[in-house]
Amino acid sequence: MPSSIELARGDEKLIAAIHRSRRLIGRKALMAAAASAIPLPGVDWMADAALLSRLVPQISSEFGLSVTQVEKLAPHQRERIQKAATTLGALLVGRLVTRELLMKLARHAGIRLTAKQATKYVPIAGQVVSAALGYAALRALGEQHIKDCVRVSTTLALTPPEPAERLKPA
Repeated sequence: MPSSIELARGDEKLIAAIHRSRRLIGRKALMAAAASAIPLPGVDWMADAALLSRLVPQISSEFGLSVTQVEKLAPHQRERIQKAATTLGALLVGRLVTRELLMKLARHAGIRLTAKQATKYVPIAGQVVSAALGYAALRALGEQHIKDCVRVSTTLALTPPEPAERLKPA
């Protein structure tokens, strides 16, 4: 499977949006790792859900595909984006992040998340492994969303917005 940079096909604005998005993912993944290291059941799942519910709109906004940005477009443009997102299987592009969508994402990373829960009960080494799995799971989900945004953008020949037009990160 091609990387998001390869999917951008040399488009400098898309590549810049990818790099900004990856920096966001890195920060959020570190937070997920810290939450995963806490040996209390459920804390990491709640933290992952909270982090993803903030991260996905931030990544989408880098590409001009957040709910707010899409709602401002003409109806025919909104329809084109939704149709392209559905056709490409881009689950979260231009949509509000709901609990149901987060559950679908969790199923996508199910093996990592199950292993993360199992390792929590092994003293010290288990928490290290759980933190590493939490970091990897959030990075993988974030990277998949970046690829989805790039595929929708390239399919519709969309240009990412300028910095002043994007949402401010939370």
